Amino acid sequence: MGHPMSYSFCGGAAMRHAILGAGAIGGLMATVLGSLGEDITVIVRPDKLADYPGTLTLERPSGTITAPAKAVTRLTQPVDVLWIATKTYQLQAALEALEVAPGTVVPLLNGIDHVAALRSRFGHDHVVPATIAVEAERLAPGRFIQRSPFVRFNLGAGLEPLLGPMVVRLTSLGFTCQLIQNEQTLLWGKLCFLAPMALVTSASGKNKGEFYADPAWKGRLDSAATEACAVAKADGAEVDIAKLRETFDGLPPGIRSSMAKDLAAGRQLELDAIGGPIVRGGKRYGIAVPTTLELIAAINAAVNGRDSRRL
Repeated sequence: MGHPMSYSFCGGAAMRHAILGAGAIGGLMATVLGSLGEDITVIVRPDKLADYPGTLTLERPSGTITAPAKAVTRLTQPVDVLWIATKTYQLQAALEALEVAPGTVVPLLNGIDHVAALRSRFGHDHVVPATIAVEAERLAPGRFIQRSPFVRFNLGAGLEPLLGPMVVRLTSLGFTCQLIQNEQTLLWGKLCFLAPMALVTSASGKNKGEFYADPAWKGRLDSAATEACAVAKADGAEVDIAKLRETFDGLPPGIRSSMAKDLAAGRQLELDAIGGPIVRGGKRYGIAVPTTLELIAAINAAVNGRDSRRL
C-alpha cells in the first residue's frame, strides 16, 4: 500500500510554495513548511490582504511554531509547488487567482473527484494528490491550531523526487508520512476514514467519545466504514477494515469532524465531496450503501431545518 520515507537530508535551496486555501489545513501546511525554511506565499481574498499578518502562527500540542509568509491576492510569480487546501465547493472560484501555472500541484482536498478536474486544467503529470488527516482550525487570519496529537500525511509516489527530502523533515514535527504507490489507495484510504467519521459526528451531533458510548451510533460508524471499504476495493483501492477500526478506536474521545463543526456553525458542508463518491461508487459497482444514504439524509434534514429557521 505504501512505505515510510527514509532519507538523510543534507540541506539545499528552499523551494517556492504557494498555498491556495488558507484555512485550517492550508494554514497548518504553510506554517509548518515555512518553519522548515521553505519560501511560502499565501493566496488570500482581496478583503483579507490588508490585515493579513506577515508571520504565521500554529498552536500545536507540542508547542507553538511560527513562520514568515507573503500574502497575495493573485499568484503572478512561478512557484515550484502549489498546495490546494480549499473546500471542494470553493475550488473553481479559487483557481481564478492563478495567473501563472505552478510546477507541481498538490491537492489536499477531501474526496476524490477533484483530481480529474485539476488534471484537466494543469495536465495529468503536473497534479499529484496527497492526503492529510488532522484535527485543525483557523482561529484568525494567519493563526491556526492543531488539536489532534497526530498528523497523518500521505503522498502520491510521484512526489518522491520533488518533495521526499523535505517531507521527511516533517517527522521531526510529529508527522507520520508515507508514499502511496496506488493512487486509488491514497485517495480512498483517506475517504474510508473521513467519511464515516464525518457522517456520524454530523448526523449525531456527538464527538467520538460520545457516539462510541452509544451502541447504535457506534454500529452506524462500523457499517458506514464497511460500505466505504467495499466501494473502495471495487474501485481498485487496497483498504483494510480491521486497521480502520483500530484507527477509529485510537482516536481521542473529544475529536469531531470539520463537517460537524461546519454544520453547527451554519457553514456550507462538503457533503457531496465526502459522501458522494461512496454513493456513486455503490451505484456503479452494484454495492448497497444503506447506512451511508441514511446518514446523508439525516444531515440534509438537519441542514434544511437549520436554514429554514433563518428565514
